[in-house]
Amino acid sequence: MTLSPELPAIFLAFATHPWGMGVLVNTVLITPLFLLPPTLLTRWGAVHAWILGVILWGTLGWRGYLVVLVYFGVGSLVTKVGYQAKATKGIAEKRGGARGPENVWGSAAVGALCALGVAFMDNSWTFALQMAFVGSFAAKLSDTVSSEIGKAYGRRTVLLTTLQAVPPGTEGAVSLEGTLAGLVGGLGLTLVGYGVGMVPVMGIPICVGAAFLANLVESWVGATWQAQWPWLTNEWVNGINTLVGAAVSGLGAWVLRPLI
Repeated sequence: MTLSPELPAIFLAFATHPWGMGVLVNTVLITPLFLLPPTLLTRWGAVHAWILGVILWGTLGWRGYLVVLVYFGVGSLVTKVGYQAKATKGIAEKRGGARGPENVWGSAAVGALCALGVAFMDNSWTFALQMAFVGSFAAKLSDTVSSEIGKAYGRRTVLLTTLQAVPPGTEGAVSLEGTLAGLVGGLGLTLVGYGVGMVPVMGIPICVGAAFLANLVESWVGATWQAQWPWLTNEWVNGINTLVGAAVSGLGAWVLRPLI
């Protein structure tokens, strides 16, 4: 049996196309997760992360992919901070912090839609959608860092709506330590977006402010609606967080457009 001489050319064309490259890169990076203990992603979480990764590389290339890779890496790392103490109190992330499909899309659905918009909408939308993309993940990382550091090191945790002291891990609770850590997390991911050329210098405070506002909105939703509506799970609340971050960053980009 002889191989068709056209196969190498077909494979080269596939591998150099953004979507083909996305398939190859994500297959190489995510396949080992099926062979290792599920500490970062569950098995199905890895499948959905593969789908997300292909979308990101196919639409935004390595720049958008790097933004999300940094988000995932820092978010996973900070989840492990003080994990044993949080587990003892019953406020640690389930499954040892391993992300499942619901976590993947709760954090990334809005960002994935922004990325698809960049690929398939008119070029006049590109700048706003790229800012919205970075803003969504800056908001989510800000929330993750704020929550995990607050639960581990927060000395006084209060409910956002009443400022009454509550136990760490309470829905809608905030702490000074967690809030400041969240600001650093949002700034850090925004700077990654700036470094890859998706956020201009003047857009940095907009994305950071959007992440901070999104964090406050999520805490307010957690303190009010989440207890009243059983269907409003943490994944839906995360979606609200990323939507606010994306919307504020995207609107800010429209304001900046004439100045860029």
